[in-house]
Amino acid sequence: MTKFSDLSLNPKVLKAVEEAGYETPTPIQAGAIPPALEGRDVLGIAQTGTGKTAGFTLPMLSLLARGRARARMPRSLVLCPTRELAAQVAENFDTYSKYLKLTKALLIGGVSFKEQEQIIDKGVDVLIATPGRLLDHFERGKLILSDVKVMVVDEADRMLDMGFIPDIERIFGLTPFTRQTLFFSATMAPEIERITNTFLSSPERIEVARQATASETIEQGVAMFKPSRRDRADSEKRKLLRALIDAEGEKLTNAIIFCNRKTDVDIVAKSLKKYGYDAAPIHGDLDQSQRTRTLDGFRAGDLRILVASDVAARGLDVPSVSHVFNFDVPGHPEDYVHRIGRTGRAGRDGKAITLCNPRDEKALSAVENLIQKEIPKLDNPLGNAAPEPEADAATEDAPKKPRRSRSRRKSDESQEAQETAPQKTEDAKSEPTADAKSESKSQDEGEKPSRGRSGSSGKKQDNKDKSGPVGMGDHLPSFIAKSFDERMVS
Repeated sequence: MTKFSDLSLNPKVLKAVEEAGYETPTPIQAGAIPPALEGRDVLGIAQTGTGKTAGFTLPMLSLLARGRARARMPRSLVLCPTRELAAQVAENFDTYSKYLKLTKALLIGGVSFKEQEQIIDKGVDVLIATPGRLLDHFERGKLILSDVKVMVVDEADRMLDMGFIPDIERIFGLTPFTRQTLFFSATMAPEIERITNTFLSSPERIEVARQATASETIEQGVAMFKPSRRDRADSEKRKLLRALIDAEGEKLTNAIIFCNRKTDVDIVAKSLKKYGYDAAPIHGDLDQSQRTRTLDGFRAGDLRILVASDVAARGLDVPSVSHVFNFDVPGHPEDYVHRIGRTGRAGRDGKAITLCNPRDEKALSAVENLIQKEIPKLDNPLGNAAPEPEADAATEDAPKKPRRSRSRRKSDESQEAQETAPQKTEDAKSEPTADAKSESKSQDEGEKPSRGRSGSSGKKQDNKDKSGPVGMGDHLPSFIAKSFDERMVS
């Protein structure tokens, strides 16, 4: 079995790895580190939680051990899709570079530009950034990428989902053609394949697992439910979620609950807190400081349940997550793999439960087709009956209006119509209609009833009895009525 000591890493890097308690590399690390140390491009494909971060961190540190960075000209660049993943990569560099005199900078949103510029001005060996903030610094003239020797793209498929591919292509164009590129992704969509063919030079391809597969240590299940009414679907779904959490009992030490929308993240977290659960939200609209505090509390065990959007589905290295709940079936099947990959990490057991209502069955089928496995159906802990909606003080205090069924309203309307019909008939007999009055009046005045267009005088013009041109009526100009010869003479 291969050990880290067999991978020709820098002795100072190897010492830091051993002190961190690691002896045996994961398959992606054992496959990626040797060609990376040789200076070759690497294309790594592996499911989340397999150690991809160390797979590029360790060889980068060994390659950068010699040399010195110049102001505003980083020697290496690591691109990450989210702030959380970028911060985690920075922590890995701190852990493994403790015996090396290397500097790093973290460029992410939510942090002052001025503080980041001060670090860049001193010169950094490792620049870790999200694409948007990196380009912001470049456009301000505070960053030069012409000295980048090693470039890493982490979670490339997530970059694709978030719309960063044009930015990635632009950043590739700003770096030297001779750079070394380490490209990592969990899946290989056609667009990702195109980028690797364009910007990587004869890469060493390491694929340690079939694309888009979930870890075998994760027990998966789906809870099917049908809401009693459309307007109660969300509240009944939240009650089912609480019942599933309670059913796990002490086996659930901590959990991440994923929602498709940021608004649902806030609503679900607030609902759980209302019913006494230790929960907090995290999504892209929150301040960076709040997101950091929430994640730190979850990692430290001070927070039991983290309710998250897909911003937290990638790169959150919390080894001891016991459960993952998909409050919504993800719209993209690949996201399912990344979500449930937050549990069952590093060989541990984990459990992933998905809530599915009838309108999500199509998305669930797409997930099962991707992972090539049918997800077992779980018993509904609330039984076959639809769960009752959450109590709402505002609606309980309001007086309820009496409701009439559609058939009752119909019968009331028909009865009312029958009661008023005789009265209308008698009125019709006693009083002539407006049309009848008009016709009678016309006949009394010696006029025929109007059946065609009326002239400007408001009376029917009989075109057959008129000698003038048809359509001009009484307003025929005198010069038109003259013959051609008369007009020529005049």
